[in-house]
Amino acid sequence: MEQNLKNHSKYVTGYHVVLTFLILAGTIGAAINFYHSLNNANHYNSALLLILFFIAIILFWYVRQFPLKAQDRVIRAEENMRYFSITGKLLPVQLRKSQIIALRFAGDDEFVTLVEKAIKENLTAKDIKALIKNWRADYYRM
Repeated sequence: MEQNLKNHSKYVTGYHVVLTFLILAGTIGAAINFYHSLNNANHYNSALLLILFFIAIILFWYVRQFPLKAQDRVIRAEENMRYFSITGKLLPVQLRKSQIIALRFAGDDEFVTLVEKAIKENLTAKDIKALIKNWRADYYRM
């Protein structure tokens, strides 16, 4: 499938939907179980279960965030190299990370123009992506 503005977002159903639902449902269930066990012998087990679900929430968050941060660094380096190969200069420091990430979808023919426009008009990532005419697909992102 050809990638474009409408379909470039990547969602993994098992992670973004199923696992999110299971962790939230489990956390709510563990919290209810903990509340009902406050006055009986299962209090310790209920507390451990609730702690495990809080650990799952933290893991769920960081398992996604750590690779995305690494990916952002790679994108910044790649786009800096691409800009340098086209212009002989490094990317302007005025660009925000989100702008650089959006610019990676621009073809080489419009890349430099969009960089300048992004800085001059303080474009958002969404604005930049909407202006791209020659979409450069990124099938290797996380």
